[in-house]
Amino acid sequence: MRIFAILLFTFNYILFNNNLEDGFVYLKDIDDSVIVDLKYYSTENFTGQLVEGYHSNTAILTNESASALSNAQDDFNKLGYSLILYDAYRPQRAVDFFVQWSKNLDDTINKRIYYPNIKKSELFKLGYIAYKSGHSRGSTVDVSLVELSTNKELDMGTIFDYFGIESHTFSDDITEKQKSNRLILYEIMSQNGFKNYPKEWWHFTLEKEPFKKYFDFLVK
Repeated sequence: MRIFAILLFTFNYILFNNNLEDGFVYLKDIDDSVIVDLKYYSTENFTGQLVEGYHSNTAILTNESASALSNAQDDFNKLGYSLILYDAYRPQRAVDFFVQWSKNLDDTINKRIYYPNIKKSELFKLGYIAYKSGHSRGSTVDVSLVELSTNKELDMGTIFDYFGIESHTFSDDITEKQKSNRLILYEIMSQNGFKNYPKEWWHFTLEKEPFKKYFDFLVK
């Protein structure tokens, strides 16, 4: 009976972890203190739909980026903050889903929230949607900060995935406090080896990312 239980455990472990490609880890196995709130595993995103490829609220990253993010989390904790992660590894099929969504110009259910001043037809031209995403290489994260004493997210001037100049990391169209909050995020992420995408205050890629290829295994 004991041997059967061991075999069953081993089978389940292999089955569960076989989802990952070599070189990838579950963030929770490296640092379970980072708050994970994958927006594409919900309807709380610019498409208003559960996005293809997301089967759970589970953050997956390359080994290197997970370790670097954990180091950043330690630094944020010392200041009284925690990282909150909106997206990590993103399957290519999710990117393809965004492309298909962008072609349906009649589907603007969340325009008022996420892109009120931009035409949906311009999202590609302006660089908000692309056919390939660094997220699919496994070393890019979308993050913000939560104040530990209040358990509230810091005011960064816009919501995650807001398409507009207000989301540019060093935008002048936000308050001084919002600029200060963004600077905290920017500086510590930079100090831990991440490079920011200047059009999105939340978007950071590990500078020494291990993969240049794009992956398509499921988030589960």
